[in-house]
Amino acid sequence: MELSTTALPTALSAKGTRLNRRGRETRQLLLREAVQCLAEGGPDAVSANAVARRAGATWGTIHHQFGDADGLWAAVLDHIAGQTGLSGLPVPNQPTVAGRVEAVVDLMWFAVQQPSALAFYQLRANLPHRREQLEQAYPRTARAIARWDEEWAALCERSFAGLGIEADKLMRVRHLLPGALRGLYVEGDLGGYVDVDEGRRGLRDALTSYLRG
Repeated sequence: MELSTTALPTALSAKGTRLNRRGRETRQLLLREAVQCLAEGGPDAVSANAVARRAGATWGTIHHQFGDADGLWAAVLDHIAGQTGLSGLPVPNQPTVAGRVEAVVDLMWFAVQQPSALAFYQLRANLPHRREQLEQAYPRTARAIARWDEEWAALCERSFAGLGIEADKLMRVRHLLPGALRGLYVEGDLGGYVDVDEGRRGLRDALTSYLRG
């Protein structure tokens, strides 16, 4: 592996020891390959061994860096958050509800098409769906997912601040929007008869009417 002159984030091994430069480079390579593997999908997408093979590493390297698959997936989610985290996204400042809704929908529509979002969805789709099962089998990954949900909730609060929107309505929109946009994206990807652009316009109009009411 060629050594890079780019500054790398400080990181610890699974045992808590500080990684040297080569160890940090290996960690970043594993995380990048994991995101790519997840984004591409396929039967081995959610496989720590597949990630190791793609990176030219071994399970021993995964174990040293992350401890186990749970540690790997938690680190992947934190890596994605560090690259494209919700906390760093621009906050809409349009003076109307319609303007804010349009800005948020367009922002999330762009985000849902990115490899990092595809990786996030693929990982969640292939882990236990029940929260209690996920927390028991993959506690670190579950905490990383919870942090994402907290960031999304905070982004929604910031995006609609100052418009006098009822908290319950904003909460429902927060829960609806990711799934609605994911569904539109999947329909568009299937190449069927759904006009995705019209679907987004309908979603924006419906959310605007709901939040205004």
